Amino acid sequence: MKHSSISKISLEGREFLVKRDDLIDRHLAGNKYRKLYTLLQTPKEKYTKIISYGGTQSNAMLALAALCQQKSWEFIYYTKPLSGVQKENEVGNYYEALTLGMKHIEIEQELYKDFIASLRINMDDKTSIVDQGGADQAAQKGLEVLAQEVRAQKEILEKNNITSLATPSGTGTTALFLALSLPEYTIYTTPSIGDKEYLQTQMLSLVKELPKNLIILEPKRKYHFAKLYKEFYELYNKLKDSGIEFDLLYAPQMWQTLLEQTTESILYIHSGGVTGNASMLARYAKKFNAT
Repeated sequence: MKHSSISKISLEGREFLVKRDDLIDRHLAGNKYRKLYTLLQTPKEKYTKIISYGGTQSNAMLALAALCQQKSWEFIYYTKPLSGVQKENEVGNYYEALTLGMKHIEIEQELYKDFIASLRINMDDKTSIVDQGGADQAAQKGLEVLAQEVRAQKEILEKNNITSLATPSGTGTTALFLALSLPEYTIYTTPSIGDKEYLQTQMLSLVKELPKNLIILEPKRKYHFAKLYKEFYELYNKLKDSGIEFDLLYAPQMWQTLLEQTTESILYIHSGGVTGNASMLARYAKKFNAT
C-alpha cells in the first residue's frame, strides 16, 4: 500500500497538517486499518471465525465486518441489548456491518461482563477474538508501519516545523503504540471514553510503563462519549469547511483540546470513522434542528 497522503488545513487562525489515513479504504480506514494490520496480513486459511464485542456505533465493528467479508470468515459480534429504534435504523455502522455479513448477538446487561470474560474458554484454534476497539498487542505492528510512513514523510514535517502528532483515544491503543514507535515526536491524545486515569489504566494493560513522549490532554469540561454537544457539531462543520470531514465521535473533542491547550504546529493522524457520521448527523438534526 502507498503511504497515506498529508494535507494542510486552516482552523481558527492556525495551520495543521493531516495524515489522511481516512482515505485508505471506506471501511478499513484510519486507526482501524493500523490496529487490524496484522489480521489483514493473516492467510485466510488460518481462521474460520472472528469474535468481537462492544458498542454498535463502533468503527472497529464495521472494519472487522469488512475484513471478515474479504477473508470469508464468519464474524460474530456481541453487544448489550439494543433499542428497537437502533435495530430499525438503515444508516450508520451497525446497519453497514450487518450488510457485510456480521452476525449480531445481544447479551443481557447483567450477564454481559461475565459472558465477555468467558469468551476465550474452550476457544478452538480456528477462531480469533479481537477485544473491544482492537485493543491488543497485535495492533503494535500496524502502528510501527504508520511510524515508518511518518518518517518517510519527514521532509514535509520539517518544512512545516512539525515535532508533535495528535490522535484521539478510545482505548488508547493507537496513541500508545504510536508514541512507542516514534520516540522523537510528542504524541498528544485525549480520553474520549472516561477520564485520564481510565485511559492510563487501559494503556497499562498493554505495557508496563507509559512512554514519556505521550501527553494526555484532558478537556477543560467533562464530555460524555457519544452524547451530542452543539460545540462539537459546530467544530465538525468548521473542519469540513476547511476541506476534510472528520468523525463526530472522537475528532471534535481532540481538535477542541488542541486549540485550547497547544500552540505549536501539529500533524493530526486522521483516524477515519466517517461512515458513522450519517447516524450521528441524523441525531444532531433531530436535537438541534441542524442541517
